[in-house]
Amino acid sequence: MIWIQHYKSPLGGITLASDGDAITGLWFDGQKYFGSTLQEKPSFAEAEHEGVPVLEQAVQWLDLYFGGRIPDFTPPLLMKTTGFRKAVWEILLSIPYGHTMTYGEIAKRLAKRMGISSMSAQAVGGAVGHNAISLMIPCHRVLGAGGELTGYAGGLDKKRWLLMMEKENSTAVSYKYF
Repeated sequence: MIWIQHYKSPLGGITLASDGDAITGLWFDGQKYFGSTLQEKPSFAEAEHEGVPVLEQAVQWLDLYFGGRIPDFTPPLLMKTTGFRKAVWEILLSIPYGHTMTYGEIAKRLAKRMGISSMSAQAVGGAVGHNAISLMIPCHRVLGAGGELTGYAGGLDKKRWLLMMEKENSTAVSYKYF
């Protein structure tokens, strides 16, 4: 069974999905690739987060995050994706709150991890763009070459807002595009 929970954020509605043990999806309502990890005709239940502990944790995480605080935990996540995308998403998880990386930096890190000489930043961009657990896997912290604000399935306005909020609530270095 897939549990679905709706959350009202300062940026609009968010839909969370869980298998009951882990978060399997987190999307801004209407974003590109919305519901990408759900089956075409899912067998799911609308849930109030009470009674589904991982959804309770996710709501608590979102409340902290949108309250301008750095969550000190992450609910269990289940990355239902390809091996390549999972490797990219794991790098995204290493980007600290209030910091950013470029697609090129991620490509270099992934190439080194894979023992190859280079990796396409565009391939990394495709994997980042298909992130099914937005915010918790912080794809909004990825910038283009030179620190340009590029690509975000939820929309560049949301990406800009998220980065500004994190900048205001952290001691991180300033972003190049502000």
